[in-house]
Amino acid sequence: MIDLRLIREHPDLVREALVRLNTTAPIDEILALDAKRRDLLQQVEALKAQRNAVSKEIARLKDEAERRARIDEMRSVGEEIGRLDQDVRAVEERLNLLLLEVPNLPHPDVPVGEDESENVVVRTVGEVRRFDFEPLPHWELGTSLGIIDFERGVKVSGSRFFVLKGDGARLQRALIAFMLDLHTRKHGYTEVYPPFLVRREALVGTGNLPKFADNLYHDVEDDLWLIPTAEVPVTNLHREEILEPGTLPLYYVAYTACFRREKAAAGKDTRGIKRVHQFDKVELVKFVAPETSDEELDRLVADAEEVCRALGIPHRVVMMCTGDLSFTAAMKYDIEMWAPGSQEWLEVSSCSNFRDFQARRAGIRYRPAAGARPEYVHTLNGSGLALPRTLIAVMENYQQADGSIVIPEVLRPYMGGQEVIR
Repeated sequence: MIDLRLIREHPDLVREALVRLNTTAPIDEILALDAKRRDLLQQVEALKAQRNAVSKEIARLKDEAERRARIDEMRSVGEEIGRLDQDVRAVEERLNLLLLEVPNLPHPDVPVGEDESENVVVRTVGEVRRFDFEPLPHWELGTSLGIIDFERGVKVSGSRFFVLKGDGARLQRALIAFMLDLHTRKHGYTEVYPPFLVRREALVGTGNLPKFADNLYHDVEDDLWLIPTAEVPVTNLHREEILEPGTLPLYYVAYTACFRREKAAAGKDTRGIKRVHQFDKVELVKFVAPETSDEELDRLVADAEEVCRALGIPHRVVMMCTGDLSFTAAMKYDIEMWAPGSQEWLEVSSCSNFRDFQARRAGIRYRPAAGARPEYVHTLNGSGLALPRTLIAVMENYQQADGSIVIPEVLRPYMGGQEVIR
């Protein structure tokens, strides 16, 4: 969440930012509740000061009747303090709920735009392959090679599910292992294997709840939630902690399955494995000092891009405009791989700087120096990369005229030296 003091002291700045984001938030109600809360607290403090003063006076009184009268008077004051405390708790509860509805404010360098059509392509890397045959989409390639089974995926779980078989499952596993090795051995990330089910508080901390509850899978009995991304459990590793001096930066990488209720318009992206309810992802998460987070975002993008380069697949980096920023991000870049069979750019990573937005929600702080007052960390995350879209890009870019798929050289050690899927 954003700092309440910012809303209180600069409400017009916040309102202007919401206009740039092309969204709304209950700023007026937040301001009214904040004022009411502070007024109630002043009343409570005044009554407590009165009670303390009279208590000292009572101790000095000799007349028993007067003592009894003053004690009865303070009893009624105590009851009033109790009622006011209840009012304060009710106001604070409502205020905190409303603050959770306010999106992160955009970084000053984010371009202003209404929607995704005004995103900015920062760079395009690699040459798009020229085919001397008509490249097939992955759903045709996968079916003909027997490595993707759509019918049995639907039979087992319904629409937007699929089964990878044989070399298809092996290729995806190779991609995951390669990406984990790259990020741990070369980029300095620590690998973690987190739970796939989390408590409600974890999703509130990362900004998924309460706003995106409809997109999540929920076990009502135990109030546990299937994760939409490893960002959720990994960010919450340090929830409600104060990190000691010298701890930052912290880099984590995690492979997890991810679960989301895809609610795309009917008929949109229904073919193939581009938009599904369950998918795998290698996720990068950073905890950094505030003054370094902009630089850390650039490094995060570079780490994700290196996967694209290593695989030899053309990609581009796109900067989100204000109208296409996520609820939680202050700045975000998408990395998209070219898929020649599907004839589209596929988003395989979103790299975001959340600044202190998640840290405030999750209570993640650090001490800049020994004895210093704790400050909120800045958190960042990005896919490094997401599947199965990376799998799609590999299949479609490395397909041959006979319907086979050449395995990228960097993946062959993870597939026992195999060079082609036939």
